[in-house]
Amino acid sequence: MNIRHLFSLICLLLASCATPPDPETKPMGENVLSKKEIKAAKSGPVDFVAHVKPVLERKCVMCHNRQALPGHMSLENRAQAMRSGALGAYIVPGQPESSLLIANVHSAHQNISVMPAVGERLTQDEYAILTKWVKEGANWPAGAAGTLEIVR
Repeated sequence: MNIRHLFSLICLLLASCATPPDPETKPMGENVLSKKEIKAAKSGPVDFVAHVKPVLERKCVMCHNRQALPGHMSLENRAQAMRSGALGAYIVPGQPESSLLIANVHSAHQNISVMPAVGERLTQDEYAILTKWVKEGANWPAGAAGTLEIVR
């Protein structure tokens, strides 16, 4: 066996050990909100209907609802989203560092599972807005204003 053949075999072996990228998950999505809405959310209080609801509807609730994931995190409405699961509280008002929602949509490490598992990930702006919203108390209105539509 010559050195070229050995080198080719080693490269083939190493390539087969690598984890393939998930073709369904895009590295980063585009902002759901307009530049004007992002600026408003960053400079003033975050409004659930104007700033949070559109992000959750476009990037989260299609999987995180009671039909898709029975017994798991549902973001269909406030009552569901404020529950706790086996791993802890989904949303802890005033404490983004203790909220699974915030922890699961952002990670500095590409190897760690980051939500959403399928589709466009949240942008840095969207992550910042959700984090600020939770820090401000995670105000989530009742009724139609606080019910998320499952967009498919």
